[in-house]
Amino acid sequence: MFSNSLPTTIFLTGIPGLEPAYMWISIPFCSMYMVALAGNLILILVISTDHSLHTPMYLFLCLLSFTDLALSSTTVPKMLAILWLHAGRITFGGCLAQMFFVHSIFALESSVLLAMAFDRYVAICNPLRYTTILNHGVIVRIGLAGLIRSVAIVSPFIFLLQRLPYCGHHIMAHTYCEHMGIARLACADITVNIVYGLTVALLAMGLDSVLIAVSYSIILHAVFRLPSRDARRKALGTCGSHIGVILVFYIPAFFSFLTHRFGHHHVPRHVHIFLANLYVLVPPVLNPIIYGAKTKDIQRRILRLMSPGQDFV
Repeated sequence: MFSNSLPTTIFLTGIPGLEPAYMWISIPFCSMYMVALAGNLILILVISTDHSLHTPMYLFLCLLSFTDLALSSTTVPKMLAILWLHAGRITFGGCLAQMFFVHSIFALESSVLLAMAFDRYVAICNPLRYTTILNHGVIVRIGLAGLIRSVAIVSPFIFLLQRLPYCGHHIMAHTYCEHMGIARLACADITVNIVYGLTVALLAMGLDSVLIAVSYSIILHAVFRLPSRDARRKALGTCGSHIGVILVFYIPAFFSFLTHRFGHHHVPRHVHIFLANLYVLVPPVLNPIIYGAKTKDIQRRILRLMSPGQDFV
């Protein structure tokens, strides 16, 4: 019905009002992307090549690194092209594809963090059956379930955007395509898009964060019932990295989501865009650093990879 009013191209303007500083802004963005690529590729290489690390915790960490690479690589190259070359033009189909991958990968990463919380719950609350409950078949099924859920809840975005008339509007103030940014170009009521977007956020981030909180409340209850202080410290130490990763992922995401939905008329547009850039850049950068700094097995394997002739104990 509205197919003739769909724009052939979308023009991403980048960060409005900060055009003179694009080159300076691109330096930390590019540096963070390089760190994210290197850190996550090293983690994937270390875990995939060392059979002693093919345990549930490290397999989930490997999956987390894959999602981090996908999330940053879906957005940052176009972001840098805009900042360096002012190359903001993208086809409408390409914009929808980027939007689909950004939101589905983000939902998948939330699923992976929930799976990692379940992993810590089983490891601490039921350690004798840890490898039985979380065998490789179960891990594969958890990964597939997260992928199917992400694709299923994000796919309707494409239909909801294609049904809207755009009346020639094709200029979007952003560095990458996302659902509400595209929807606001429409010259029609977008209440359905807003409601469904909120529903997806609640089904993905909201539900996952609640389940993670429940998991850790049970974990903490079990930990503080342990008889010795050393046992409690060791148990909490195995959760430290994961808690750090959870905070790095959910805090900027929730902050960006809440300001975008409820502070749209009070928070400057360039702040919205900066926050949106941070939540696709900060987790991929910090996750490998957090696990590399707090996990001795990872540290030893990385050192061995960098200096193959030496033995690190």
